[in-house]
Amino acid sequence: MKTELRALSIPKPNLFNNPQSSLKGPLKGCLGSLDGACIEKLLLHCASALESNDATFAQQVMWVLNNVASSIGEPNQRLTSWFLRALIFRTARVCPSTAMNFHASNILHHMSQSRLMSVTELADYVDLIPWHRFGFCASNGAICKAIQGHSKVHILDLSITHGMQWPTLIDALAKRPEGPPSLRITVPSARPPVPPLLNVSTQEVCYRLANFAKSRDVPFEFHVMNCSSPSSFGFHLEFLLSLLNPSLLDLRDDEALVINCQNWLRYLPDEPLEDDVGIRDRFLEMIRSLNPHIVVVVDEDADLDSPSLASRITACVNYLWIPFDAFETFLPKDSAQRMEYEADVGHKIENIIGFEGMQRIERLESGEKTTHRMKMAHFASIPFYEETLKEVRCSLEEHASGWGMKREDEMLVLTWKGHNSVFATAWIPC
Repeated sequence: MKTELRALSIPKPNLFNNPQSSLKGPLKGCLGSLDGACIEKLLLHCASALESNDATFAQQVMWVLNNVASSIGEPNQRLTSWFLRALIFRTARVCPSTAMNFHASNILHHMSQSRLMSVTELADYVDLIPWHRFGFCASNGAICKAIQGHSKVHILDLSITHGMQWPTLIDALAKRPEGPPSLRITVPSARPPVPPLLNVSTQEVCYRLANFAKSRDVPFEFHVMNCSSPSSFGFHLEFLLSLLNPSLLDLRDDEALVINCQNWLRYLPDEPLEDDVGIRDRFLEMIRSLNPHIVVVVDEDADLDSPSLASRITACVNYLWIPFDAFETFLPKDSAQRMEYEADVGHKIENIIGFEGMQRIERLESGEKTTHRMKMAHFASIPFYEETLKEVRCSLEEHASGWGMKREDEMLVLTWKGHNSVFATAWIPC
């Protein structure tokens, strides 16, 4: 068994040398197939084999997947190549110590070597598809509506896109009939270790935003809140307590407090605390205790946090095909930009499939589940106004025709060919 598992830990999958004649039933039938349903079945067969320690069958499935996967092929082939990598990483976890060392160092290498973007490259990254711009547009519209009549606004920005959301808001505030408010933005000193990563400091981002606000005659402050960093990939309670400390936030009675959560809640582990309340729910309780004027929550609309590997693979396949398919509509197969963006999605797949415990930081919940959490934390949803809907529709017209928007209960949802991809919600304490 150890010899078989060691063979699976080889980092280059094209070294698998299982003869085609040894394949059986579903494996032989799917050899070379680009059908998404067939690929999903193969991935589930592999997950089942790994969970039952059947290394021989797992290796056979990986050999078939390797004959389908291609990082420069059709969307299904490109997606499969990242799933194959994730399964190899996962397999390495059950190998002897040498394989474990390879596995750990390889993942840390990937994380440390994630590409650092310039501000211009980050802007291009955000503009490539409406994955982020949809949330920016919906959130900014809700924020503008909520702070009408307020002369001072404080935004606690919990997001992963390095302030790219705020120039559009600053521009909108500059055009208010009653004049712009004084705007203060606070960001934490720590962020999830995920793309996009920037090659300039937070202070440089602050400087650029301040200059932009000055050019629009918007009074502006930017504050980086130095809080205790997480000791591992997950955000711990100590970090949250320091993050949401009213004293550190310098809350002021004459300011309208806005809390902006963009692709953030998923990185909070949901393990229960001593009082059986999960960390994610405690975080929302703490947010509510700050009595914000509005809370906006935006994230990807999928359930990727199941304890079952098979369930996570199914959810991943049925969700993460969307960006791979979208890129196919307007970027050449050998486009460096396309490969870089796909790599960011691929690293997410590696984490969701390849890891368990605190090392699995991608713990995305669907919009439906997030909405339920917000209601249980005593928040009430507020609708997106028609002006905001028009702005979102206008922004989507700049992209491929497959993108759309719909209302779904309390959510505004970005769709690709009718499939949910990103949700946006707005809330007030109740």
